[in-house]
Amino acid sequence: MNEVIRLSAFFGVIALMVSWEFLAPRRRSTYSRWHRWPHNIAIVFLNTIIMRLVFPTAAIGIALAAERAGWGLFNQGFLVALNPWLVVILCVVLLDLTVYLQHVLVHAVPFLWRFHRMHHTDLDYDVTTGARFHPLEILFSMIIKMVVVSALGAPVMAVLIFEVILNATAMFNHANVRLPHGLDRILRLFVVTPDMHRVHHSIIGLETNSNYGFSLPWWDRMFGTYRAQPKHGHQDMVIGIDQFRQAGELRLDKMLTQPFRQDGGP
Repeated sequence: MNEVIRLSAFFGVIALMVSWEFLAPRRRSTYSRWHRWPHNIAIVFLNTIIMRLVFPTAAIGIALAAERAGWGLFNQGFLVALNPWLVVILCVVLLDLTVYLQHVLVHAVPFLWRFHRMHHTDLDYDVTTGARFHPLEILFSMIIKMVVVSALGAPVMAVLIFEVILNATAMFNHANVRLPHGLDRILRLFVVTPDMHRVHHSIIGLETNSNYGFSLPWWDRMFGTYRAQPKHGHQDMVIGIDQFRQAGELRLDKMLTQPFRQDGGP
């Protein structure tokens, strides 16, 4: 049932964002969807298969085990007596902070950046970019998530809510959708908006290394990594990084080998 809820939310948000992108796009596309989408979607299916094989129970399974065995912070001492919904909220917030810190880490450590940069080598920015991650980064992310879930003793409900929110906001804030400026300014006080996160996909290094948040926008403001707008504006900013800018690099096989190559040559 947990998996059904998570997948239903994931595909429901994708369908909504795709419709929104067609009706009110924020930017002109550089490449046709037919050139990019089959490969971005293929990486999602590949990652799903790998995850099921390597971590069949994933983070929710760890949460169940922690609950039964009494592992983790919130299963100890006076914390056990806290209101269950307060624990759920605290765990969701702390898991979101973990995602932010992990995101900073994969930008800061050269070895990890080699895998994460595949997410940044998409030459356009839309809802499919939000699920475009290298399989080895996905595995690394799951290991971190499982360790933190275990250390917190996070309830199953907290993990499920966190994963639904994370998947939904990743699709939302990567979507090529137009929001009224005033609404965007209000929303980004509570959630990472497309205009806020798009800055992170700029080719300019100072912008790439900003706006790391996926769901909650507070961490960027708190830790000084927030940048309100791109230098060249959203219409004229260049998406991607200096490497791997050839159209052929958008293919699935090229995406998978990017961490093991230094540039975008043949």
